[in-house]
Amino acid sequence: MTDTLSRMLASRDWLMADGATGTNLFNMGLSSGDAPELWNVEKPDNIRALYRGAVESGSDIFLTNSFGCNAARLKLHDAQNRVRELNRVAAELGRDLADTAGREIVVAGSMGPTGEIMEPMGPLSYSSAVEIFHEQAEGLKEGGADVLWVETISAPDEFKAAGEAAKLAGMPWCGTMSFDTAGRTMMGVTATDLAEMVDKLPYPPLAFGANCGVGASDLLRTVQGFAAAGTERPIIAKGNAGIPRYEDGHIHYDGTPELMADYAVLARDCGARIIGGCCGTTPEHLKAMREALETRPAGPRPSLDEIAGKLGGFSSASDGTGEAAPAPARNRRRRR
Repeated sequence: MTDTLSRMLASRDWLMADGATGTNLFNMGLSSGDAPELWNVEKPDNIRALYRGAVESGSDIFLTNSFGCNAARLKLHDAQNRVRELNRVAAELGRDLADTAGREIVVAGSMGPTGEIMEPMGPLSYSSAVEIFHEQAEGLKEGGADVLWVETISAPDEFKAAGEAAKLAGMPWCGTMSFDTAGRTMMGVTATDLAEMVDKLPYPPLAFGANCGVGASDLLRTVQGFAAAGTERPIIAKGNAGIPRYEDGHIHYDGTPELMADYAVLARDCGARIIGGCCGTTPEHLKAMREALETRPAGPRPSLDEIAGKLGGFSSASDGTGEAAPAPARNRRRRR
């Protein structure tokens, strides 16, 4: 299998990934509590529209609609026996679009967490986690994904299990964790911990980084931590479009396209080579990000004060390792 992502990373200073999946599907009518992965077969035109929105907005990489498409999560919808099918179709829909896009596009097979707690704190064994991820990986491979994209992971053993599953499937992979607890993941992993872990894995990811979390400022502080660890592996930054707010019975993210444009440039200057959005990031945000990355010259690595000044303050005074940061403050720009 040709490793499209490695080839593109070798020839480009940066690549742009896509934005939100859930946010955009909710905007198309997905109801809270429904499994978006079922739309791969029930509403394939909506999934094609999701992918097309990212590509037409300038993304070089888009993630398949398969975040929760593993047996542990699909069991909640009595669809645990459809893992292979739903993942295959998610990737096939993406492959068809990428092959007719007129430029090189990476189809990344999204693999989110199992939703189970790993041993010894919970019931999920390491071997069971590998099996769950491997089943999903084989479906994405069969559908034509270029790379597996493990995301929003909190536990180191779950991250490692997903990497082992990628090896079993013979697929390259990328991996990101969510640093949403005062600079750490829910299971206590810091940016330095992840940077050190990926280089020790027997089958390391092509690129690694952070996604989701609390807000764009916090995510970039984590990216600074990756860079400070001295890693030479490409870093991924996939931050939310501002901060979620509950308004009129719905969750809205307050980050404007202008804020996300600033975030994209700051992410690049912090050392990220793959830059995208996560929750709340729409095609409008992606277009602004792409234009900013293409038109604004690269600059020096920004300070934490500079990040906070442009994107709003941090949610905590520490990055998880004791380093102080500017006091928390509300983001300065609201979503229009």
